[in-house]
Order: sequence, then structure tokens, then C-alpha cells
Amino acid sequence: MNTKSILRMNQGHGENSYANNSSLQMKVMSKALPIVKDIINDMFVNNLSLEMSESFNIADLGCASGPNTLLLVTEVIDTIYNLSNKNLQILVVLNDLYKNDFNSIFTTLPSFNEKLKEKYGFEFSQNCFITGVPSSFYERLFPCKSLHFVHSSNSLHWLSQVPKNLDNKGHICIDKACAPNVFDAYKDQFYNDFYTFLNHRSCEIVPNGRMILTFMGRSFPDLLNDDSCYLYELLAQSLNDMASQGLVKQDDVDSFNIPLYAPYKDEVEAIIVDEKSFHLEKIEISQFNWDPLDDDDNNNKFDQIRSGINVANCIRSVTEPMLVTHFGELISLKDVFKIYANRVANHLKTKRTKVVNLTICLRKI
Repeated sequence: MNTKSILRMNQGHGENSYANNSSLQMKVMSKALPIVKDIINDMFVNNLSLEMSESFNIADLGCASGPNTLLLVTEVIDTIYNLSNKNLQILVVLNDLYKNDFNSIFTTLPSFNEKLKEKYGFEFSQNCFITGVPSSFYERLFPCKSLHFVHSSNSLHWLSQVPKNLDNKGHICIDKACAPNVFDAYKDQFYNDFYTFLNHRSCEIVPNGRMILTFMGRSFPDLLNDDSCYLYELLAQSLNDMASQGLVKQDDVDSFNIPLYAPYKDEVEAIIVDEKSFHLEKIEISQFNWDPLDDDDNNNKFDQIRSGINVANCIRSVTEPMLVTHFGELISLKDVFKIYANRVANHLKTKRTKVVNLTICLRKI
């Protein structure tokens, strides 16, 4: 499976799937936005070189194409407007893979620009520029020392590829029951990918430029004590159920693996130290319920069945392109995610498991 051709193709597969995934992305981004504002404020207050700059260049990596795509842009522009010389030019570059629906983003830009004019005036709005760069962020994207600020949300837990020569029968990702060599293969792939990501960005970001990255992580260093990948283990069990019913081939299930790794914070810190280009200023851990619409852990009327469906819709929006690519159009996704929703609901009867996210703030040395 060529992962670069399918990663982040979660444009929405059914209204509920898209809405639930968008809700989860909004929750994750809402935790990072205050940090983004604080960092940009610090950059303008304490970085004398910015006072002499004619432009402030921003990249949003793994931007996707949903309703939240321009949320970061809006918040950053608002923050800069309240801090800077109103003649400063702001360039925002949106990046994702080639198959991302950039056209849907660009068709919203005229109305977005009109809102800028209404809120900030014509002159300031004419200094705001938005463009797109379709490519993998595991490759070089921009000229040397051309960026002041880089942001990425919900992207870097996706690897550039499934680890090579992987024997992971019965599973589709790492989990507690996997062989140690499977865990090591995923960990090594993440190390190589994240190191490469940092190395490329180090060339593109100006000295003292900043980068804020949010992605899935783990609560514990030992996978046996962590539930970070159990969402996908339940999907593996659902696919195995389909195979036992003769609805898909067992060989196809055994050869299917998702290119996802949720690192422990110490692993991330070690790679940053090894790469040597960035100073780690902050790392924050946040947790969210599996169900993106479940905000109340004290709710005595918690509906496990409804939450099972919500989680299934969310995971379907992420994994459907990969499933179709691997199994073909004949796979009954309706059946897969019906089984999956039931498995999630049964799990939630005993434990309201969390998704863990890491938000890290880096300064270019």
C-alpha cells in the first residue's frame, strides 16, 4: 500500500462521519490555539528582527480541507493585527498531500477575504495572502529561511509508510498483543520520519522562528499500560469478524496495516535532542473522550450505543480510503463499522477511554 497516496484523504464519507471527525479536530485545535496566540505574541514582543520585517510567513502542514482549515488562519491574522505594524504582509501557506481537495479551500477564499475587509479594513486585508503547496511534509517544501511560524495539527502521528517487512497478522497497527519486533518497527519508522520532518523544517525556518505541532501520543512508555491504539485494535477485531463470516479474505486482513504511531513524550524529546536544530520550549498533554461529542465524564445518562456509533463514524472518515484501497470497492464498509460500533459500545460500558494528544512548541536554534 502506497501510504503517501492515501494519508489524510479523510474528506468526509457521509455527513455524520465528517461532522464527528470535524468535531474532534476542533477539540484538538482548541487546545493548541491559546498556545499559538501566546507564541506569536512573544515573537512580536521580543523578536526585534520582526519589527524590521516586511512580511510574516506561516505554514500550516497537513491542513486538510474541512471547515476547520481556515480556523488557524483566522486566529493568526487576528493576533497579528492586534500586535503589529498594519503594513506588515502576512503569507499563509497551506500544505497537504496532492490528493487533498485544495479546490474546495480556494473556492472559500473570496468570502474569507470579504470578511477580512469587513473586520480589519481594505488596506490590511490586501496584505493577507493565502496559497497552497501540495506535497508530503516529509519532503522539503519551502526555500531556506523563508518561514517564521509553522503549525501542524492531527498529522504527524501518520507515518510516511507502513514499516517494511511487517508480519503483524491479526492486527492492523501496534497494540498490546503485537510481537515486540512490530512495536520496534513502528517506533523506528516514527523516529526516521519525525527526524526527517524536523531536519527539513530546520532549513526552512528562520533563526528563532517557532513551530507548534499537535499529534496523537501515549500516556505511558510501556505499551502494555496504554490504550492509545485500542481504537484501531477494535477495528482489527471487526475486520477479523468479517473474515470469519467469509465477507473478506483473511489474507487481506492479515496484510492490512495502518501507518500510525502514537509516541510517548520522552520519545519525541529524544528525537528533538538528536536532531539538534530546535529547542523544546513546551510540551503539553491533553486528553479527549473517544466520542468527539461526549464532553461530560460525569454524565450518568451516558449512552454507550450512541457513542459507539459516533466513534465509528469518526474512525470511518479517517480509515475508509485506506480500507477501500487495500480491500477494494467490494468491502462492505457498512458492515465493518456496524460491527465496530458494537465493539466500541461494549468497551465503553466498562471504561471511558481517552485519546491522548501531545502539543509541542519548538524554537529554531
